[in-house]
Amino acid sequence: MKRKIIQQLKLWKDNPARKPLILLGARQVGKTWVMKHFGLTEFENVAYINCDVEPLAKELFAADYNIPRILLALQAITGTKIEAGKTLIVFDELQEVERGLHSLKYFQENAPEYHVMAAGSLLGITLGKGQSFPVGKVNVMHLYPMDFEEFLMAAGETDLCDLLHQPDWEILKILSLKYVDLLRQYYYVGGMPEVVDCFFQHQNLQEVRDKQTEILDAYRRDISKHTTATESIRIGQVLQSLPSQLARENKKFIYNVLKKGARATEYELAIQWLMDAGLVYKVERVNEAKMPLKFYVDMSSFKLFLLDCGLLSAMSETPPELLLVSENGMEESKGAFTENYLMSQLVATADTSVFYYSNNAKLEIDFLIQHGN
Repeated sequence: MKRKIIQQLKLWKDNPARKPLILLGARQVGKTWVMKHFGLTEFENVAYINCDVEPLAKELFAADYNIPRILLALQAITGTKIEAGKTLIVFDELQEVERGLHSLKYFQENAPEYHVMAAGSLLGITLGKGQSFPVGKVNVMHLYPMDFEEFLMAAGETDLCDLLHQPDWEILKILSLKYVDLLRQYYYVGGMPEVVDCFFQHQNLQEVRDKQTEILDAYRRDISKHTTATESIRIGQVLQSLPSQLARENKKFIYNVLKKGARATEYELAIQWLMDAGLVYKVERVNEAKMPLKFYVDMSSFKLFLLDCGLLSAMSETPPELLLVSENGMEESKGAFTENYLMSQLVATADTSVFYYSNNAKLEIDFLIQHGN
């Protein structure tokens, strides 16, 4: 399996001004695999510790932030000799350890020669709550579900992936049916690495759906575990409403879909939680299609998209034949999959904010971004 972020990590590794790296991303997007794979291919060894399951991790930062002591403790726990430039230190699920996030500041200040990476399924939630974030002392990268190009590479279609970058329109036209067939598969399977691997290993659509359901169940468990009962209900209502929200003609998020009389003030925190967890993407409306777009944002009007179109297919219980076989499968989904697909690709590949535009004349531009001037 190939992930584009590996190239960015190589640049980070070789940058003399690098800082400890925080890898942000939703549960199951492949953070642990990426860190371990990067460590095994680019370093002599990896000192990996999962702070959620390793009981001794709780003691690592309890006493102080003395880096030599912490390095010795890491060596004892992992059984790996830690050498600067030769060892990748990985703290997985770092948000589960008190003072763990803040320790990265001292790695940067007192031991910059070491390569340190940290990640966590709900690290974004921790940062959203402002818990002792080492501002200016860390680098941050985001990992998303596999985009369509990574899906093509997983399918063994590297040539089709390369052709998208040329692009030779005549050849692409000849191959269009093959691209459409693979795109239909991507709509159903999505880009969660475990699901993609399952699909290409076994070609079993029910097994794919079962894996997707497991991931959605894990998200729901995270919600109930890390929030109050009231917050959990509201977050769950927002998440479950996404298929019906996206099936609407203009896809603008409507609170009344959640429950009759629902108000923005009730659900603002729920939406923010889902955004911080990386589970949904928010697209705000602009009143004018002018630069800079952020000057014209109407914060009361927005759309929400799920992080992965495969999970959308599972959540909406879309029959596989509608996406994979039926000639009018796309029309029946009313564009929900197409827009969710496009949003997920924009987020994964374009480092820019995404908006939409509409006016009273019912003119709408589904997605609007700034590029250069």
